[in-house]
Amino acid sequence: MSRGASIVVRWRCLPFDALLPRTLYALLQLRSEVFVVEQACAFQDLDGADPGCLHLLGERARPGSDPELLAYTRLVPPGLKYVEASIGRVVTAPITRGTGLGHALMAESIRMLHSLWGVQPIRIGAQAHLQAFYRQHGFESVGDLYDEDGIPHTEMIRN
Repeated sequence: MSRGASIVVRWRCLPFDALLPRTLYALLQLRSEVFVVEQACAFQDLDGADPGCLHLLGERARPGSDPELLAYTRLVPPGLKYVEASIGRVVTAPITRGTGLGHALMAESIRMLHSLWGVQPIRIGAQAHLQAFYRQHGFESVGDLYDEDGIPHTEMIRN
């Protein structure tokens, strides 16, 4: 459990095959809501990598119903997307913006990745406007800016 401002979140990390249909639907819905609709970006979110990844879910309990997914990352093992392990599809629900949940999500993602595969460098493909956010978690830009689906990105690494 962690707290992003006044939001209490329970973290679960699951392999793809352990995601129940409602959980899978919720995470795909959140990714679509932010990456496709909010960012007005038509791209292929279902890129074939999800089955090989672990999925970190930040959920808030709701009495009498399924938990509410508020934060999510995809933990990518070394060799699947990059030589290094990676954290991708970093997303928080719009209603949580400004609460600190994004920072809690990154801290838990790094902690979980290291517990799964050992302490090692982590490479990410970050939207360029979020570089300062990721620097707060130890990531540094490497290489030039590049366009990914109409959005400037940069690769960043945390050694």
